[in-house]
Amino acid sequence: MSNKKLMVLGVVAVGIVFWAVIQSRISNKPGSASGGSSYLIQGLNPAEIDSIVTGTGDDEVTLKRHGSGFVVVDKDNYPAKTSEINSLITKCLDIQTLEFVTGNPANHEDLEVTEEKAHSVIKFMKADPNSSLLTGIVVGKTKELGQGSYVRLLSSNPNLSNRVYVISNAPRFGSGAMSLIERQLISVKREDIESVTVSSPDGKYVLKPKENSQDIILEDIPAGKKLKSAEGKNVFTALSNLSFDDVKRNSGELSFDKQYVCRLKDSTEYTIKIANQDGKVYITCSAEFTEQRPATIRKDESEEELKAKEAKLLADDKAKEFTAEHKGWIYEIPDFKVRNLTKQLSDLIEDQEKPEVKEQAFDPNTMIPMETSSSTQE
Repeated sequence: MSNKKLMVLGVVAVGIVFWAVIQSRISNKPGSASGGSSYLIQGLNPAEIDSIVTGTGDDEVTLKRHGSGFVVVDKDNYPAKTSEINSLITKCLDIQTLEFVTGNPANHEDLEVTEEKAHSVIKFMKADPNSSLLTGIVVGKTKELGQGSYVRLLSSNPNLSNRVYVISNAPRFGSGAMSLIERQLISVKREDIESVTVSSPDGKYVLKPKENSQDIILEDIPAGKKLKSAEGKNVFTALSNLSFDDVKRNSGELSFDKQYVCRLKDSTEYTIKIANQDGKVYITCSAEFTEQRPATIRKDESEEELKAKEAKLLADDKAKEFTAEHKGWIYEIPDFKVRNLTKQLSDLIEDQEKPEVKEQAFDPNTMIPMETSSSTQE
């Protein structure tokens, strides 16, 4: 079976396990007992969720099921972070009511459990032409003296949807689409880097680690110049934690005229292409395993040879997966991270310190250097 098929089966298996855990939790939930606490949401089958709507007004975000996960509709269907989606669903299913407050809709606005005034709104929708409501929650204001918060269940049944309860700990949800997206693009360890090449219309330079040292060296450094140590290290480790502020589809309109290439010791190369537009900086990113992928594995190979081939196969698979994941997307990068990706050579070098020259004292009568004069007199 191919590595790709194994990967797909792995993803499916993870999804099945998650839904099974949730289902188990639902089946073990206690029913509503008179005078006691009970779970606000009961009987929800997570597998039936086709879309999720969070927030209200300008902060409303829609998530749509795609394969085994969800995508963020408001960000051109960019993949949502699986752990965030799992956390969102789990937090909603874990809400337990402490007491019943009212079933009169006239009280909703004062308790801030209307969708317009709510602190948090989560809606789970069905997979039908009208995206009908499965269930949801509206978290209102904090109770007087801070003893819990008001919450209302969203339901197609008005009798259930009108009821307001008090809960002890209101769940916290991220705000906006970007809170549901994995914003880290690349994380490379300094000790794994073989070289960094930065190029632009103004030229190109290469940084490498100094052998058996934490220092960085600049290839072909101009005569009379030296590398600014701190600046060199900042550029060399620019991919140690590269994250983005926003993402959108690549329309092909931008001109990517700068490039940052980080080559790792395992022969993986990360290429970051950089463009400027309207005062913002955007990048594309890809990866490539630059060695030839092992074609065959022989039975008579040593354990060391097998490990070496396995490492190459894993590096090649990882590079291909990274490129496929980010193909077609452009990322907006914060200014402080862009600076280290685009520094010019002139920003990295400075003049070498010239050796100090002693001033020579001369005998005013003979104009002979004092040392020479006294030596002659001796």
